[in-house]
Amino acid sequence: MIKVIVTGAMGRMGRAIVQQILVAEDMEIAGCIERKDHPLLGTDIGNGTILKSSLEAALQDLRQTQVSGVASSSLVIIDFTSPETTVNHLETACLFNCPMVIGTTGLNKSQNERLSTAAETIPIVYSANMSLGMNILFKLAALSAKALGNEYEVEILEAHHHKKVDAPSGSALKIAGVIAEALERDLNKVAVYGRQGSPGQRKSDEIGIFAIRGGDIIGEHTAMFIGDGERLEITHRVQNRDTFASGALRAARFAANASPGLYNMMDVLGIKGGIE
Repeated sequence: MIKVIVTGAMGRMGRAIVQQILVAEDMEIAGCIERKDHPLLGTDIGNGTILKSSLEAALQDLRQTQVSGVASSSLVIIDFTSPETTVNHLETACLFNCPMVIGTTGLNKSQNERLSTAAETIPIVYSANMSLGMNILFKLAALSAKALGNEYEVEILEAHHHKKVDAPSGSALKIAGVIAEALERDLNKVAVYGRQGSPGQRKSDEIGIFAIRGGDIIGEHTAMFIGDGERLEITHRVQNRDTFASGALRAARFAANASPGLYNMMDVLGIKGGIE
């Protein structure tokens, strides 16, 4: 049995993850964490679990009570919070030698470096998008870029709900990254984030990235390869957040049995290798 602590448990993703754990035959909730000012702290959130504000306290309680004699390898933290909170949770997870699944987006260079350092101590599955289909899109986008080459121009379009705080999405950046790698380009030099005014003629090596925000769109991503006379579009649309939660649980099963290291959903799906 894999025991799971869910951070950000009352957010959109947290709730979806908790609900899927409750019906999973091989998992159970070991703790739910939220920010210190959350109004439901200290209450039973409906599944027999008391909502807490401290990941360290929750892990300490588990260590002291030795719940069901659980070994550390069968306890996993799933974290969908904010970059700053995730980094703090990383330090705690390392202290308790507990694997993590991280779906937080918007990490900066320094935070990504801290994630890599933590992965020397614990197994970490980190992905900007836990959807299984989305990760297949990453693979297809890289393969398409490699096959089509420089004769096709690349544009990426993403759309999300109006409450999303970062733009472009982590998944759009991931798509751009795998395409740039396949085409042997430096994304920092060729990425164009929207166009306005008189930017001039499009450069052939540009990778355009555009963000739409509105309503309750959960997530849509399209990679476009545009040539003279034809256009290839690879699109992924999310219909509900259960798809992300399902992917997070699959990642947790992987992390529970993994050695220390930094993994992504390609590892989880067993399709790593070749173009990433």
